[in-house]
Amino acid sequence: MSRTHTALRRAGLGTALAATALLTAAGAASAHVTVHPDSYAKGATDGVLSFRVPDESDTASTTKVQLFLPTDHPLLGVLVSPHDGWTATVTNTKLKTPVKTDDGTITDAVSEITWTGGKVAPGHYEDFDVAFGQLPDDAAELTFKTLQTYSDGKVVRWIEEAAKGDEEPENPAPVLKLTSATTDGSATKSSAATTAAPKVSANDSTARGLGAAGLVVGVLGLAAGAFAVVRSRAAK
Repeated sequence: MSRTHTALRRAGLGTALAATALLTAAGAASAHVTVHPDSYAKGATDGVLSFRVPDESDTASTTKVQLFLPTDHPLLGVLVSPHDGWTATVTNTKLKTPVKTDDGTITDAVSEITWTGGKVAPGHYEDFDVAFGQLPDDAAELTFKTLQTYSDGKVVRWIEEAAKGDEEPENPAPVLKLTSATTDGSATKSSAATTAAPKVSANDSTARGLGAAGLVVGVLGLAAGAFAVVRSRAAK
């Protein structure tokens, strides 16, 4: 085999491997369970959180989803939106520290929501909506640990939390960031566009996918340049 053919072959192989690695990384990131929107104002009232559960199995369907809500910084007035084919079971827990509100003292809050009876087919996803009356105003973020059970018995535990500065863990728990209230001191909801359409809000998975696609295009461009250089040298 000539040196030219060897160089071309190596350039093509390197391009293919790089593109495959980038696309695989993007696919893995998009398979996480996520919450939409991914941020709300501290103390926001009358909003909705949508938990997106993708099925990443090739053969098994998702048949059970268990969502654990924080009780150290509880969500008040939680309501579960009806979901076709699914039955929601809500568990309440007595709070260690009651929460005082204008309507009185709250002594218990929803700690777990379990959806069963339906299924998410391989390659598909479902959004599970949870409405709240008020978010806490004394936390920077809320973590929602989630268990996803498949029809073959496999359970994926989306419960890992990354320490500040660390890379994202393999099975991260959905995290809702709580931002500062408005300058007049009152807690507000997220923007109307974000709250009204949580299913299309931007998220890390989408950003990573687009970023990976851009990198792939860049790699292909570099490979094309390498081919041109090698061919020009061969022609001399």
